Amino acid sequence: MDQKTPDAAQLDPDQPGPITCARCGTTADGPPPTWICSVENGTRRYFCDDCARANIRAIEGRLDSSWW
Repeated sequence: MDQKTPDAAQLDPDQPGPITCARCGTTADGPPPTWICSVENGTRRYFCDDCARANIRAIEGRLDSSWW
């Protein structure tokens, strides 16, 4: 495969600053343990509880968030 491998800085869950839900924009100080994390096109994306619950079938089907 010719996919770009994410560098370590992109995959660091302890990165400083608030984490933002990629769907609705909700923010949290650090990644909450109940949020969903997805790597799409080499980029780490977080989704809050509400967005994850609303789209659980698409998430389990491994569909990129742009689809749902």
